[in-house]
Amino acid sequence: MIKYFHSVTLDENKCMGCTNCIKRCPTEAIRVREGKARIINERCIDCGECIRVCPYHAKKAITDSFDDLNKFKYKVAIPAPTLYGQFKSIKSRNHLLTALKKCGFDHVFEVARAAEIITLETKRLIKELNHKKPMISSACPAVVRLIQVRFPSLIDNILKLESPMELAAKMVKDEVSKSEGIPIEDIGVFFITPCAAKVTSIKAPYEKEKSSVDGALSIEDMYKKILTNLNELEEAEDLEKAGFVGIRWANSGGESIALGTDNFLAVDGIHNVITILEQLEDDKLEDVDFVETLACQGGCIGGPLTVENLYVAKTRLKKVIDEAKSKGFNANYEEKYDYDLVWKGDVEYRPVMKLDTDFAVAMRKLEKLEKIEKGLPGLDCGACGAPTCRALAEDIVRGYANETDCIFKLREKIRDLKNRMMDLGG
Repeated sequence: MIKYFHSVTLDENKCMGCTNCIKRCPTEAIRVREGKARIINERCIDCGECIRVCPYHAKKAITDSFDDLNKFKYKVAIPAPTLYGQFKSIKSRNHLLTALKKCGFDHVFEVARAAEIITLETKRLIKELNHKKPMISSACPAVVRLIQVRFPSLIDNILKLESPMELAAKMVKDEVSKSEGIPIEDIGVFFITPCAAKVTSIKAPYEKEKSSVDGALSIEDMYKKILTNLNELEEAEDLEKAGFVGIRWANSGGESIALGTDNFLAVDGIHNVITILEQLEDDKLEDVDFVETLACQGGCIGGPLTVENLYVAKTRLKKVIDEAKSKGFNANYEEKYDYDLVWKGDVEYRPVMKLDTDFAVAMRKLEKLEKIEKGLPGLDCGACGAPTCRALAEDIVRGYANETDCIFKLREKIRDLKNRMMDLGG
């Protein structure tokens, strides 16, 4: 069995065995067994939906320790644009970036700046006729992994370009190395992340062997440090380089609007994404050149590792975008950069939803599965620890569960035993 790294993990001490997570998981990667949730590693896409819905905070994301900064001589923070919407009162973007820098970094470089370059490259690819349409954005790693496990026919539609996070890491390492004369291996770049999927894409990238990013710190963990510095900060450095086009990527639709085409579709929320991908798979969507798919509701600004309420953060982010517009400030993202932005590797289908690798065996298991499913009540109550009756039937076929895990089947068996005991007693 292939070993998978996952940022999303379970704290068994906090888990109370409720069914909130199994009901919301988009890949049916969670079961409740013996009163505790269990994550099926090969199915998990690290979307963080279980983190969001768990009332006991038993699901958590593994991020890097702040102490990891000490491994490098020169430390750089690359904040996601989502960070700009997290704080109540900031005098300017420069104030926020300076407060972040004072947390222990030598430099801050905006991911939004790299996003503008990715926008330019995406525009160029849309005009080309040799790419399969519609293009599906690869900005959200959770969606890319979802396509790997559930929608293999759409793999060729994925826009195979570096993420803004990866490009930002490359750019800032080159800039610092040239300006400061520091070897690239001594420069540590840390992404300030709103989600768990980005952490996984750093630790276990699907499109190349090693990420250009050296670590990830969650916005949640950095919040108090930044807030303290904001309250004490008197003078800000000039650190902002990105224009409103890149900042807008934090919102759902931000990437698409920047492309300057009306033939796009922007969808957010993992279950809404699944609906759209199903329609794409069935060729039900026409006249669409680009599909922006984001696992979190509202886009990255609604990530599970953020602090502020989604709708409050949207309002705050809009002020930052408007400020960038009013200044007439926009990075020269038409500038030419000598970076190869196309993926070195490619994502492959991960057939984790298959019953068996042998087709004949899989068909026999499928027949058995459907027979078992017909005997189940079809209520999808989740009391058995599986999200649906079909999922329970699949678990039974795979040998991971029994029919009596269903409380209705168990009740039937108890009633049958009772009748037999009465007959024996008579």
